[in-house]
Amino acid sequence: MERADATPTTPPQGPTAEARLHIDGIEMVRLLGPQDRLLTTVERQFPLVSVLVRGNDITIAGDAEQVESARRLVEELLQMVRQGHELTPTEVNSSARILEKDRGSSPAELLSQSIVTARGKSVRPKTMGQKSYVDAIDENTIVFGIGPAGTGKTYLAMAKAVQALQRKEVERIILTRPAVEAGERLGYLPGTLTDKIDPYLRPLYDALNEMMDPEIVPKLLAAGTIEVAPLAYMRGRTLNNSFIVLDEAQNTTPEQMKMFLTRLGFGSKMVVTGDITQVDLPTGTSGLQVVTRILDHLDDIHFATLTSADVVRHTLVGLIVDAYTKYDQVQMARRDGQSATSPHPSDRDRRYTRKR
Repeated sequence: MERADATPTTPPQGPTAEARLHIDGIEMVRLLGPQDRLLTTVERQFPLVSVLVRGNDITIAGDAEQVESARRLVEELLQMVRQGHELTPTEVNSSARILEKDRGSSPAELLSQSIVTARGKSVRPKTMGQKSYVDAIDENTIVFGIGPAGTGKTYLAMAKAVQALQRKEVERIILTRPAVEAGERLGYLPGTLTDKIDPYLRPLYDALNEMMDPEIVPKLLAAGTIEVAPLAYMRGRTLNNSFIVLDEAQNTTPEQMKMFLTRLGFGSKMVVTGDITQVDLPTGTSGLQVVTRILDHLDDIHFATLTSADVVRHTLVGLIVDAYTKYDQVQMARRDGQSATSPHPSDRDRRYTRKR
């Protein structure tokens, strides 16, 4: 980040311009972020400008077109700060992408939708992919949130479930996930059945405690208003007036996925989340992979795809996701090439017969 005595490190290309913004002290501190990392992120987005901070003034200078884009971005970020957002580089990058696609749009308005607020912390979408996902949950009865780790697909689904319960749109929340890793070995684990399956459901409990008063959660669980259970517990039930979230759906079999979806009752909403690149099933096909081909044409069912651009964890997570995606693509291409050049099984049989 440049200061008063700094000089631009990148020479401007084409016409130059300068924009100056005056910002109140507290807002300036929140806008800059720790070690000025937010404005450093702005500079990375626009390499042909320099950002200079002096007192309560921010001066943006350099290429005229990028200066105007950077100024608009800083103004949107400032508006988010005034709305109470805790800015991270994710919001900076997402806002820059939104403005790049449509200069007339307002990231501060698009990303200001608060789903639930607990202990002074608001849960809200932080990228356009997440915003589209949340909107789809409002508009459809069944939504599939498919994407890599860190995209907020489960967290946002649970936030919408809590919101629906608080608004009395549903009478209960049902959270479920398959305990695939345990398989048939549950009986060898110590404790009661609840003790055995608890580690697989713990992430759902943790998210609940973040979104609601931790003292209220046990009471709601005891009353059955919130139910956290393994997928096997869903068989034979009809779930009316409920918000149902199936997590880690890539670890369901096609039969389990069909069983779960047909539990849908009147006045209910379902959200199914998973990452089709992280299937832990020992054998067979993932039900999440199959269902995308079976139900993609039905009304009131929506498939929301999140990508590395929607990762809201450490910035390295997005890079890791991209690296693994490229690696998987290369491996798949190699396998396809080998299968194309290898002899057909019937050809091998004929050669073996002739040798005999």
